[in-house]
Parts: sequence; structure tokens; C-alpha cells
Amino acid sequence: MSLCLNPRCPQPDHPGNGSAAFCQGCGSELILQGRYRVMRLLSDRSGFGRVYEAYERDVPKLLKVLKESLNDTPKALELFEKEAVVLSQLNHPGIPRIEPDGYFTVLPKGPKQSMEQPLRCIIMEKIDGLNLHQWMQQQGNHPISEKQAFSWLQQLVEVLHLIHHKNYFHRDIKPENIMLRATGQLVLVDFGAARQITETYLAQLGQSGGITALSSAGYTPPEQEQGQAVPQSDFYALGRTFTYLLTAKHPTDQAIYNSYSNEFLWQTYAPQVSATFAQLLDDMIAPRAMDRPQDTDEILDRMHRMQASQTISLSTAPTLVAVPPQEKISATVATQGLVDRLPATTLQDGATQTIDPPRTKQRWWFGVAGLAALTAIAAGGIWYGWSRLAPPTTAQSPVEVSQKSVLLVRTLTGHTSSVNAIALIPGKNQLISGSADNTIKHWDLTTGGELKTLTGHSSYVNALALSPDGRILASGSADQTIRLWDITTGEILATLTGHLSPVNTLAISHSGRQLISGSADGTVKIWDIETQQERHSLQAHASAINALAVSSDDVFFATGSADRTIRLWDLTTGENQGVLRGHESYVNTLTTTPDGQYLISGSADTTIKLWQVPATEAVQTWLGHSSFVNDLGVTLDGQMLISASTDESIAFWDLKTGLLRYTTTGYDSYIDRVLLLPNGQLVTTRNNDSTIRVWLVQ
Repeated sequence: MSLCLNPRCPQPDHPGNGSAAFCQGCGSELILQGRYRVMRLLSDRSGFGRVYEAYERDVPKLLKVLKESLNDTPKALELFEKEAVVLSQLNHPGIPRIEPDGYFTVLPKGPKQSMEQPLRCIIMEKIDGLNLHQWMQQQGNHPISEKQAFSWLQQLVEVLHLIHHKNYFHRDIKPENIMLRATGQLVLVDFGAARQITETYLAQLGQSGGITALSSAGYTPPEQEQGQAVPQSDFYALGRTFTYLLTAKHPTDQAIYNSYSNEFLWQTYAPQVSATFAQLLDDMIAPRAMDRPQDTDEILDRMHRMQASQTISLSTAPTLVAVPPQEKISATVATQGLVDRLPATTLQDGATQTIDPPRTKQRWWFGVAGLAALTAIAAGGIWYGWSRLAPPTTAQSPVEVSQKSVLLVRTLTGHTSSVNAIALIPGKNQLISGSADNTIKHWDLTTGGELKTLTGHSSYVNALALSPDGRILASGSADQTIRLWDITTGEILATLTGHLSPVNTLAISHSGRQLISGSADGTVKIWDIETQQERHSLQAHASAINALAVSSDDVFFATGSADRTIRLWDLTTGENQGVLRGHESYVNTLTTTPDGQYLISGSADTTIKLWQVPATEAVQTWLGHSSFVNDLGVTLDGQMLISASTDESIAFWDLKTGLLRYTTTGYDSYIDRVLLLPNGQLVTTRNNDSTIRVWLVQ
């Protein structure tokens, strides 16, 4: 059967519609956009629209159609269209996929066709599975285990991490809006209520067109009931969802909720839950938003600490960590943080083992942040002779790692939203920053003054890259464009278009001729800077691309992705040269060793991995951070690697030995980006913060 969408069709399910192109009852088109045929109505109980099952050939899709009665409600139209906008910017297995043209209109036929209003439609991936409420019913409404809850919570917070870092929040999390794929992956659905963080409009919407303010009994936090939802509102709804899963009792059940005293006593019905995990959930469902975790980084950091406390000893004696047989490791997290790949046969407390990784052709590599730092050093005449990296030959005895405090030297203010990217101008004590306020700012680091503001992007500036001579700036944005700027005049030289999702990361080749861009949809493009033409477009990864690194001979470049892999590419042909696997979570950053022989990656799995290119196995894995590794760089003398983390520290690693030498602490929050200045000071930024901070290591 084929179903007609025309709300005034006398027989939308006409038996002759099966293979017809037009409805036999009213003449309206049955094949939408020339691709989709509607098969059946799934639900008409949604507050905003009807939900249908449609097919593109033999692929099932989900079709949402806004109720015709809401066509004259501007806020309803904006809310409905926003779901398509949000989903098109997000590429993650925990979020339904939507095509770039997934939002469209259909004009039904009628006796007065000119008077007909178009139907607003969204077509998206259909998740084959049950939602968690249905799943609980299918399982007999038995409480889930803490282990399962922990795994599921981690999945969903990682999804929220992506959403919140795009400056959106969901606002309608509940078991019915969480689907379970056959693979075990949870999927957060129904983004119709998702909104930009700065907007609060639900209360007004509830009074201006028949749409009630969004509320799901037991899951909606107090501030959202008042029309004042904030990002932390998602944490409340998510926490309440997990108390339901762990107790099999709805949050409004009188057994766990006392309406007279407003007490929520769920732990009595969840004896399987440990005190630390229960405390995290209690913090997430705190009545006041200010008492909940402030961001997804904080939740994931606490969860990583829970895992670490159960699997890794923090004593000063060498400790063995369970890993796959091919990669037995010896680690002391509280001391040296080094993990050497040792044969299982020799792994004993206090043992040492020689490592002799294969040699390959020497190649110079530069990470995105590292390139800016290294060119700044060269131009400024501060160049120390690198010594060729010698891979550690021994799993050394643990040594005490010192901690150094930092002193805040200067705070750069001027942006009005998150600072997403920073870059140093070679040979000058000047900084470039890109922000979610859609602007780029040029700073004098000597005075802390703002030199100029560059405008032109219509959405968040996510990435920056400078040419080796410091004359051309490339900026990538959530508006899906890349702009090239004359850094001296601030003039826009070109606007490069072609990406269909936000541009997340950029790199310029060592020659200054090629620009590489990585997008949230997993694609990579290679551009010729001189002609401003696209040379190659690659479907590089299954998820967002977070990092790029380029070889100085302009032969290879590397991409790191949220799909947990690193891929190597030929810069001339665009051909894939290998896949590096081993990280258990997002690859956030890439850089290189000074001799160019090794690629280094930092991940949300808290580890740093050393890869000998073009081999596909990590030579070493370094432990030392207790949360996400967000950025990597190289010190001015080329002797140390620096790593910035969500655990609110920056670590300094000896590149010759792989040992963690010291950490710097005293930062007031987690660190997303770090740059090392020629004078030894550190520049840091963090998501959801509009300031840039300069620190002195004491």
C-alpha cells in the first residue's frame, strides 16, 4: 500500500495507490522528492506532527510531517525545522542520520490548489529497535544491573557531549526517546525540542498556538517546567531515566517519590548500585540546576575516575593492568605514566623488557597546533637542535612525578561565546582565536589587547590554520564554509564551499600550497590555496573528524576521528594509505615527534598513543591523565610533549624516554586547547568559556 499525505484526501489509502505515482483519490504526488514512498502511519499522537514509515527503494525511513493546524504558528515552524538543522550537523551512531536535504515541503492537490498550504516534512533514518520503555516491558520490567546502566549512561553522555559542544541541548530526554539498536548502541531521538543554549521560549510557545510547554512527568526538571531550560536540564532528565531503569519504577511512583515532602528515595529499590554511582545520579537529578554537574566533561570525568578506581591501582608500586594478550602493559599511573608494549612471557613486577620497533623511512610530521608553534619558533630564531627520538628500550622503574603549579598571567576577553580554536602567528607574539560567536579575533599577547575582529562567518568558527609564512589564515565554520583571510589587513581572500556539514578541523601543508579540511560528517577535502579549487573529496571516516596532521614533504596526512580510528592519506592522490586502530574512544588530537618518525594521538579514552608510521600498531601507550586528552603540542626545545586534559592538568612527557616528567595544575577548569609561547607561558581555552587564559608555570 502507498499512503497519501493530503489531509483532505477522501481516500488516502486508496487500493490503487500501491504502484501509482499519484494518489487515485485526490491526485497528490505519492513519491516525495522523487525518492520516498509513504507506506503507513506510525503515530499521530506527537504534539507537533504525524510520524510515518516511508521507503527509499527498499530502505525504511522515518517521515515526520508537521500538523497542518500549526502552519500559521511561527514558533512551531521554527521548532520543527530546527530538528532537521540540528540532526544534519551531528554525525554519530547515537543520533539518527538525516540527509542534507532532509527537510522539504510538499504541496497537496485540492479543488483550490492555490489555497493549499504546503506540508512541512523531515525524512530521517529509521531506527530498527525498541525504545527503552518498550525494552523494559519486554524484559518483564526488571531493574537493570549497575554494569549495564554504567555502559548505557556513558554512551548517552557521549552523545550529549557532541550535542552540547555544538551549543544545543535536547530538552526531552526520557525512556521513550532513547532507542536501542540491534548492535547495542543507544540512540537519542526526537530532536524537535532541541534548541540553542541561549534561547528559552517554551513557555511563550505554549501560549501562542495550541502547543503546550514541553513537559514529561517525572523527567522534566523544575526550571524547564517554568520555561527556563538550560543544558543541565538534560542531566536531570537523563538521571531520572536511569533511576527508572535501575528501579523499574516510574519517577512519579509513590514508592519512590513523596509528593508531600518532595523527596525522591529511589536507592532503596536499587541495592545493586554502588554508592559512587548512586551519588553521580543524585547529583544529576538535584532540584537546582546549579547543583548538578556543569557539563558533560564533568560527568564523563567522574565516570572515568570510577572505572580507574576499580581497574588501576594508584599505589607507588608497579601495577599490571588487564589488556588484550597481544599488548600486555606495565603502568604506574601516579608516577611515570608510561605503558610499554611488552611480551606477556616476561611481564612481572619490577621486570624490564627491551623494545625494538621496526625502523622506517624518516619523515617530518606536524600536527595542526604543532605546526603553528614550530613555525613560530623558526621565524623567531629560537631553534634548538632536535635530537632524534630514541624509542624507550626499557620499562624503567617508577619515578616520582612532580607537580608544578601555574599562575594566571593574563585573561583575554572580548568573545561573547565559546573559544573553539587558537593559533600563534609565526615570529610574532600574537594570537588568533575563533569563537562560537561567529567571529575571529587577532590579539597582541604582550599587552593582551585586541588588534582586530574578523567577521564573515554566519555560524560558529570551529577551526583555524595559518600558512607557514603567517600571511594567510584559514577558518572553518559550522556554516559549512572555509574562509581565507589576509592576516595583515583582515580582508577575506576567498570563501570555499562544498562541505555539507560543519567544518571541524583544518591544516595547511608545509609548502603552503594545500589546505585540508575535515568535517562533522566524516568527509575530508583537499584544496589548492592558490587557485582556491577543490582537488579531492574523501569519505574518510564513519563519524566526525576531530584532528589533522600533515607530513612536511607534502606526501601524507593523517586524520583522527570520533569513530576511534586514525587514517593515513596520500596528499597528492587522496588514496588511503592505512588505518590505525587501538583507541577505545574519540581521537581528539594529533601531533608528531620532532624527528618526524612518529605520529602521536590523544583520545577521550584518556590515553596517548605513539605510532611509527606507516606501521598500523601503536609502539607505545602512555597513561597519566584521568580524563579526556584534548590537545597535544611540543615544547620549544623539542624534548617534551605536552598534553592537555579534561582532568584540569597539562602533562609534560619526555619524548626520548616516554616518561611522564611532571604535570602542571592550578587551572580553574578543564582544558580543551593549549599552545606554548616562546617565553614558556601556556595559552589555554575551554569549551563554553569565552575567555583565553595565559599561564606561567612556576
